[in-house]
Amino acid sequence: METISCKVKGMNCSSCALTISKYLEKQGMEDVAISVATEELRFNLPGGADARAVLNGINHLGYEVVLPDEQGKKTAFYNTLTFKFLFCLLFTAPLLLHMWVNWHWLHNPWVQLVLTTPVYLTGMAHFGLSAFRSLKNGVANMDVLITLGATAAFGYSLGGTLANLGPDYLFYETAAAILTLVFLGNLLEERSVKSTTTAIAELARMQHTMARRIHGEDHGHEHIDEIENTQLRVGDRVLVNTGDKIPMDGTIYWGSGHVNESMITGESAPIGKQEKDKVIGGTILEEGSLKVYITATGKDTVLSYIIDLVKQAQGNKPPMQKLADKISAIFVPVVLGIALITFFGWYFIGHTTVATAMMRSIAVLVIACPCAMGLATPAAVMVGLGRAARNGILIKGANTLESFRNIKQIVFDKTGTLTTGKLKLDEWKAIGMEDEAFRSVVYSLEKYSSHPIARSLVAQWKGVPELPLQQVREQKGKGMQAKDNEGNEWQLGSFLLAKQATQDDAHNIYLLKNGQLAGWINFTDELRPEAVFVVAQLKAGGIRTILLSGDTQRKCDVIARELGIDEVLAEQSPQQKLQQIDTFMYHAPTAMVGDGINDAPALAKATIGISLSDSTQVAMQSANVILLNNHLGALPLAMGLGKHTYLTIKQNLFWAFIYNVIAIPVAALGFLNPIFGAFIMGFSDVVLAINSVRLRFKKVI
Repeated sequence: METISCKVKGMNCSSCALTISKYLEKQGMEDVAISVATEELRFNLPGGADARAVLNGINHLGYEVVLPDEQGKKTAFYNTLTFKFLFCLLFTAPLLLHMWVNWHWLHNPWVQLVLTTPVYLTGMAHFGLSAFRSLKNGVANMDVLITLGATAAFGYSLGGTLANLGPDYLFYETAAAILTLVFLGNLLEERSVKSTTTAIAELARMQHTMARRIHGEDHGHEHIDEIENTQLRVGDRVLVNTGDKIPMDGTIYWGSGHVNESMITGESAPIGKQEKDKVIGGTILEEGSLKVYITATGKDTVLSYIIDLVKQAQGNKPPMQKLADKISAIFVPVVLGIALITFFGWYFIGHTTVATAMMRSIAVLVIACPCAMGLATPAAVMVGLGRAARNGILIKGANTLESFRNIKQIVFDKTGTLTTGKLKLDEWKAIGMEDEAFRSVVYSLEKYSSHPIARSLVAQWKGVPELPLQQVREQKGKGMQAKDNEGNEWQLGSFLLAKQATQDDAHNIYLLKNGQLAGWINFTDELRPEAVFVVAQLKAGGIRTILLSGDTQRKCDVIARELGIDEVLAEQSPQQKLQQIDTFMYHAPTAMVGDGINDAPALAKATIGISLSDSTQVAMQSANVILLNNHLGALPLAMGLGKHTYLTIKQNLFWAFIYNVIAIPVAALGFLNPIFGAFIMGFSDVVLAINSVRLRFKKVI
């Protein structure tokens, strides 16, 4: 199933998003995700469907689909909100001026008609067309209210002018001011909402740079040409000098230096790099000179992966937003009903003139703002996810961000999570075999494992002669198993694997030959320096901490005492870990922090699975949150951001609801002029954006 991603220009409220969503669902599209704030659309295209026809259908709804390869093109100035606002203001200003100056020609109804007509036509081309198409598709959007309000004022005035009924029938300035002020409001909203997406925009800007591509084989005699990094291909070689952006992901094959990866990992200190180290496209070489083999380009790079995941997360709707969307879907019809009641109530019961009753019903139409409810959640989620990404925290989905508020306990794996995973070989012993043969068997088995202990041992024993092995396989949570050419069965792993052969549980790794103990290996592993602080922060916040590990009880107890962890469960297999997580979640929402293959099932099962960036690929795929700087210290920030994002969403929704609950009755009771109502409505969304932007700076831990 193909995934289609694009931008949709003109999608400026939740009703617009609902219109597009309903259209796509009718066409059989699946997993539709829409972000009003960024105008992003993503959906899955079933086999046999015509993508071009579907996208053309969105264009026919009154929106403009912009495909990824077209997104660099600038919109013509005359199509921008800025131009439309300034154009309308040019004609509206003289119309409003007649209320303060006694220039006879400004009071002439025909002059007012001439001034209002360009504004009205511009407004109808923008709001009127959108309103018509939304009604045609069965979902009334905010533009329906604006169109009706402006048309009522313009039509009433035009009728009065043609019939020469006098100044009591002239409300041209109302029609023009409504449209001009709504354009201003939309313009301010557009700019305010853009400020909530700056973190992702900064990441996206990092993707584009120039590259010095190397041609030729001999060092010192190469030819270098400068090209855009988008033209690079896997296998190309590039030169990176001090101050340059690294053009794409790659591996250093010459040189050394210090790279600033703060925009990716949140880690401010430059990181030392040397030959065979990996580098990330978009990061900056602050000192040194490097030659790099390109290993990934385009959507395969780390930066593209991060941006794509964050955009997907922004398109997801948390439960609170779904409630707001349901209300938004019926909002416009309800407001139309209130406007009609207002008109007939004032005319028949209040015994006012038609003009007065109409002005008060128009005030109801233009003061109402369904957009506020539609933007309440996305605006906060944008900032929350953006700040997280800027600090090296990749959160998959808005639901995850909201779920942080409920977490009552956090479960930690030990090796590679609470400890550094950078193990140093301490001592080892071969039993019943030569030392060199022991090392050869161990190396040959461990090179097939991705466990931190295995990776460390392979690195330290590199160059040891290999033993030909067959049927090599990894038993999750236990270790490695294989046969040699002579039919001997070798097993290498934790005490769980060796407990039938020995009672001594003091070692890290045991080697068994045909079920008999053939040796053991010990490593030293340091606690992560930030682990004590992280556990203390979590406990101060009322979070219960648990150590869940496959290591021995004795070693786990030592770690728990050093860190002050509340509960220890040791010698757990992957299946047992999964069962324990199930038990914990029965009592309270639970987060799991892990890094190995054996943690993947538990990470997937937990309320929130959290993985470090040096984790195995399967662990990162199973997790809801990835700490990109491989630093456990980002965990309290992730928790705090989740809770404060939820708080901001609640504040935004409260404002959106209370604004409409108060403003609509005030307008219906005749206390609001339509022009002032349009002005207030225009700023209602700006309030939400400003409140959301506070998340970028406020203290969350």
